[in-house]
Amino acid sequence: MKVVPLGDKIVVKRLEADEKTAGGIVLPDSAREKPKQGRVLSLGDGKLLGNGKRAPHQVKEGDRVLFTGWAGSEVTVNGDTLLVMSEEDILAVIE
Repeated sequence: MKVVPLGDKIVVKRLEADEKTAGGIVLPDSAREKPKQGRVLSLGDGKLLGNGKRAPHQVKEGDRVLFTGWAGSEVTVNGDTLLVMSEEDILAVIE
C-alpha cells in the first residue's frame, strides 16, 4: 500500500534512534529519544494559493529532513510507522 498525501502534506519515515551514546553507553528502548530526522517518502500537490494555483514544495522525495518534535501525525502502514506532516513542520534539509 502506498500513502499519497493531499495538499501541502508530506509523508516522512523517521530515522532509527541511536542505540548508543557518544561515550558508548547502550541505551534501552525506554531511554531512547525519538529522532527528529527522517526521509521524505512522498509529497502532496503543494499548498493552494489564493489565485487557485499550487505552490511547489521546497523538499523532494528522498530528502533527509529535520522537523519539529511534535510534527505531524503517526500512522502505521504495512508495519512501518510513518509521519504525515505539513511542510511548515519541516525546519531544514540535511545534506
